[in-house]
Amino acid sequence: MSNLEVCSFEKKYLREIMSIENLSFSIPWTKDAMEKELTNKFAKYVVVKLDNLVIGYGGMWLILDEGHITNIAVHPEFRGIGAGKKIIEALIDVCKKNDISSLTLEVRVSNYVAKNLYTKFGFIEEGIRKNYYNDNNEDAIIMWKRNI
Repeated sequence: MSNLEVCSFEKKYLREIMSIENLSFSIPWTKDAMEKELTNKFAKYVVVKLDNLVIGYGGMWLILDEGHITNIAVHPEFRGIGAGKKIIEALIDVCKKNDISSLTLEVRVSNYVAKNLYTKFGFIEEGIRKNYYNDNNEDAIIMWKRNI
């Protein structure tokens, strides 16, 4: 969607981000944890807006030459319009600007939509974290994108 805008995460977006976080995850991050990401020197977050309304966000930690995606979420009412794609593109762009050569993430085994999106961006399944998610002990697939 052409009127999607990507910008950096700022404190003024925290309320909307927490709303999306709570709608998207069975074990959401706390407001305090998310707010701490604003001052975490390793954290880089982006926000996606549609007509000035925050509809999604994504974040990662940059450590040495690797990026680890910590979370990506799009408001349920705005899924399927390309916001997730914009978030991943923006995170990859941040990696390129910071000389990050590899990017990794964990995704629920059951999250086919997310896995398909990541695969379209060149992420490859490289491992499993058994019983990774505390809410139901679901396994996580470890995915990597190398040579960014």
